[in-house]
Amino acid sequence: MSLDVRGERVVVVGLGASGLAAARVLLKEGASVRVTEARPRAEVEAAAAQAEAAGAEVLTGGHDAAHLEGATLVVTSPGVPEHAEVLREPRARGLRVWSELELGARMATAPYVAVTGTNGKTTTTEMIAEAMRRAGLDAIACGNIGHPFSLAAAEGHQALAVEASSFQLRFHESFHPRVSVLLNLAPDHLDWHRTLARYRDAKQRIYALQGPGDSHVGNLDDAHAAAVSREAPCPVAWFRLGRPGEGQLGYEDGVLVSRLAGRTVLGEPAATARWLRADMAAAAAAALAFGLDPDPVGAAVTSFRPLPHRGAVVAEVDGVRFIDDSKASNPHAALAAIEGLQGAVLVAGGRSKGVDLSPLAAAIPSLAGVVAIGEAADELVAVFDGRLPVRTAGSIEEAVTEAKAMARPGASVVLAPACASWDMFRDYRERGERFAAAARAWAERAEARRA
Repeated sequence: MSLDVRGERVVVVGLGASGLAAARVLLKEGASVRVTEARPRAEVEAAAAQAEAAGAEVLTGGHDAAHLEGATLVVTSPGVPEHAEVLREPRARGLRVWSELELGARMATAPYVAVTGTNGKTTTTEMIAEAMRRAGLDAIACGNIGHPFSLAAAEGHQALAVEASSFQLRFHESFHPRVSVLLNLAPDHLDWHRTLARYRDAKQRIYALQGPGDSHVGNLDDAHAAAVSREAPCPVAWFRLGRPGEGQLGYEDGVLVSRLAGRTVLGEPAATARWLRADMAAAAAAALAFGLDPDPVGAAVTSFRPLPHRGAVVAEVDGVRFIDDSKASNPHAALAAIEGLQGAVLVAGGRSKGVDLSPLAAAIPSLAGVVAIGEAADELVAVFDGRLPVRTAGSIEEAVTEAKAMARPGASVVLAPACASWDMFRDYRERGERFAAAARAWAERAEARRA
């Protein structure tokens, strides 16, 4: 399917990375474009200037029904919830509403693998793209990972690995991956979707257009995700952390083994974290289902190292390790980050996105204490108070100081917030970078004392 928008009058909602990409693509394809952005002009000046230079009209400072006048199509950014008035109004008028993902799907000529799930999307997508490259293909990771799908689709690559968020999947009509992946499923983004059922439905749309000639990859260890994967309209390849059965991919004595077609040893991963080993198995299953040879697939996934803010040790102070897992922005991810630790101090909190934080209590046996930050601090105190020592902090730097005081030598301080970062930080990257900087400052002071 091609993208034919000549003569269309398109309103792009939101001027983040995907909104700017959508505006550029639409203008290049012959549409007239108006961008509506809730933030004031000063906060989006660079993006607004780029959009205007390309030929778009940019309206900032709030969405208004008048911005829709004359529109024939609306393209929305992933940060705008579907229940927002700016999206309810066009649907009430009978206008089509697309995500930027839909633009990419209409433009893509290369085959693509699509990855969704509550956690692990970026890591898995990067591994799949690396396997494609090691197999000799010109391939790129794109989508919600930071490089918009529509731009990647126009660049002429031979294959694409696409990270697809539930927001993006909600508004597509044409997204048809050769291989789809559902990594896991746990409550998240309920402020956007309102209910878990709607969140599940959005994830399910990753395979909506697939058929018998395509493949889906499912997680046999996650009952909720597996139930969704079993409804896929195409053959399903399963991954797991245990020993694989026929038609599955998993681990035998720590070695990654595929039994998708016969038995193939893919290698022993360097990583030991369960969450990363699960992502490796998923990426390998997807790459093999895509048709890649086992050797480049095994080499790509087993040598993979965690991306920044996904479990890296950023400092060690007086025998205490500081671990940055700022990307763990929901309880499911935070529990995975803590798994296997003993006597750890958890730094958590932020904007909960409407998600219940009480499941974090399952981590109590692994924890020596908790430092709570941000808007959700009181909720976290309620989860742990009387069961563990709990302190609150007004900044990430203060949280590092409090956590260090609570941690014993040989243990870890783990930033696994279980919440979004937007109440205190620009994004999870800034949150992780400031945590790491504060931890390293303590390490430098300790080194100076010893000198």
